[in-house]
Amino acid sequence: MSDSVLYELDGGLAVITINRPEAMNALDVATKVALRDTVVQAAEDPAVRAVLLTGAGDKAFCVGQDLKEHLGLLKRADETGEGALRTVAEHYNPLLRALAGMAKPTVAAVNGVAAGAGAGLAFACDFRIVADTAGFNTSFVGVALTADSGVSWTLPRLVGHARATELLMLPRTVKSQEALGLGLATRVVPTAELAATARAFAAELAVGPTVAYAAVKESLAYGASHSFTELLEKEDELQTRAGESEDHRIAVRAFVAKEKPDYVGR
Repeated sequence: MSDSVLYELDGGLAVITINRPEAMNALDVATKVALRDTVVQAAEDPAVRAVLLTGAGDKAFCVGQDLKEHLGLLKRADETGEGALRTVAEHYNPLLRALAGMAKPTVAAVNGVAAGAGAGLAFACDFRIVADTAGFNTSFVGVALTADSGVSWTLPRLVGHARATELLMLPRTVKSQEALGLGLATRVVPTAELAATARAFAAELAVGPTVAYAAVKESLAYGASHSFTELLEKEDELQTRAGESEDHRIAVRAFVAKEKPDYVGR
């Protein structure tokens, strides 16, 4: 594991921290590789039942691409004729597929500004617990680029097509309370309470009905690109899967006994 990405497994909760506070948690190549591999590891590990993603320090969740390093890559590309933006295919796409597609809940603890691909990471999570001093900025057009890190898919689903167009073509910092109103934030909490609140929120998901959570995520993603009739068939498939889970039986027994279910994630 790279020093630029920290990983902690606490029970069923995996905590992933982008650890470059001196660079506002910007993503240089080494960090992108480490973050990609760490998220894939968490997605594939059956011991992980929820993921909490955050940034180190109190200034930034992640400001996206490390532009200082990127400038050097552009210069080298001009000299060699090689493409300068292979990072989308090599790093962002597999990272975001693993983050958005994992069969377990994901929570972003947004401790400061989330910009560019940093915003993309937060938008790809199922929930965003946001510090009251934090904000979001798509920022891509500000450096004459288009959206990557899944933002073209996630942002319109969070705020609608028209508002997504505005935020992408006319980038600005959306502060925490506006983000809450737009649906970009799940909750806004005082900065001093963010770490504890987000961890407790994610830890609660980590002891929940993991199979059911995964089915909800799959159903919503499927419904976004299929017909209503096709979705009904998918719901049947997913409900059968959830109904065959051990957690479903635990939940029904607990309900009848008027007890709190103790889920096992299977």
